Formats: sequence, C-alpha cells, structure tokens
Amino acid sequence: MITSTDPFQRFAHRILPADLPDSVFCRFKSLSRSSQLAKGHALGFAGAGQQIVFVVNGATKLVAHASESRDQIVAFQFAGEVFSVPDSDNYSYSVSALRDCDILAFDSARFLRLASGEAGVLHHLLDSTSRSLRRCREKTIALGRKTAGERVAVFLIGMADRIGVEQGDRLFLELPMSRRDISDSIGLTIETVSRQLSKLRDDGVIETVGRSGVILNALESLRDRAGFLREAA
Repeated sequence: MITSTDPFQRFAHRILPADLPDSVFCRFKSLSRSSQLAKGHALGFAGAGQQIVFVVNGATKLVAHASESRDQIVAFQFAGEVFSVPDSDNYSYSVSALRDCDILAFDSARFLRLASGEAGVLHHLLDSTSRSLRRCREKTIALGRKTAGERVAVFLIGMADRIGVEQGDRLFLELPMSRRDISDSIGLTIETVSRQLSKLRDDGVIETVGRSGVILNALESLRDRAGFLREAA
C-alpha cells in the first residue's frame, strides 16, 4: 500500500516537537524503519530487541507466540498510536495487520537515548505508556473477574474511547478486527461473543451494521453493564 504522505512525516507531526533542531530530526528519521503490511500479514521482531512502533495508518494487533503454536492477542492498535513490542523472552511477538497499514519501527534503546533530551517526546511516550497500562489493567480484571456480558461491554467501551465517531448522540465503531480476534482477546468463544452482542442489540443498547459496524445507542447503559465500581464512575 502506498501512502500519499511520507510515513516519518506523519510520525513527526504527531510525536516530535515543532521546534526540534534539524540535526535531531534527521537522527530520529535515521532510526526509523518503515514497513507496509497488507491485511493479514505479520511482521516479526525476533532478535531485534525491544521496539517502539508507530501506526501510521490502518490498524494492527500485537500477538504473543507461545509453545505448540499457541498465540495470544495482547492488544489492538490504531492509526496515530505508539506502542512497545517486547524483546523475545518467554514468548516471541509479532505485529499483524488488521487492515492494510504502514508502520514505523524504532530500536527502543536507541530511540530513548536520543529522546532523553527531548521533554516533549518523553511526555508523549509516558502518556502512551500510561494509557496502555490502564487498558492492560482493565483487561486483566475483565479476564479474571468479569462475566461474558461485562467483558463484551468493557471491550466496546474501550473501542469507543479510541475509535468512536460521534453520530448525533450515538457513537459509531468500525471494528477492523474479526469476531475471532475479539473472542481471543477477551477470553471467550466466538459463539459467546455473538450471543452477547445479540443481547445488547435486542435490548437496544447497540445496533450492528454489516460485518464490522457497531452503533452504540446508549453508552451509559453499556457502562452499567460493564461491572465498573459505581463509586468510581
């Protein structure tokens, strides 16, 4: 897939300070490695060390690979987001395209050394890391303690925060991941996910549009079904 804008320019516009010296800008650019992934294709990082990845456009999923061909979706990422791909340890990791996408990858150690003197870049990375950790905590609680209905509600609320498009008093989600991806991510079967979505649709909380569109008619009702601590709302 060929984009009309240089991928690094999109990264720079999103992440780098406008007053960054040209010499430092060029050093960041020299660290970047651009990849174009067609839907369903994956990029592995075995032996490359920890990576910082920027999604230029499209959508991806970070997948951990365990023994006996057992894979686990760790997280989903969308255009404009920065995330970390761990170094291979007990597992190996890959980034797979949910849609045709462009990504930029940086060696984490070299990137952080260069960014150490740039407060704006570090602030953006810290903010991205904090949001990722919050999503991980939410997912851990959902997997450990929540019902199937609560897990699906939490998933939809998370997607609404990240890719929801306002349509009057409703939110529209164009979900790039398959039902199987959703079920693998939140620890349910495809059949259970489908049943829970059907229940939400029958109750008027959501509407489904085609294979990937979801309209959230009542976000507060969805939050009521998510098992959140009421005092924290």
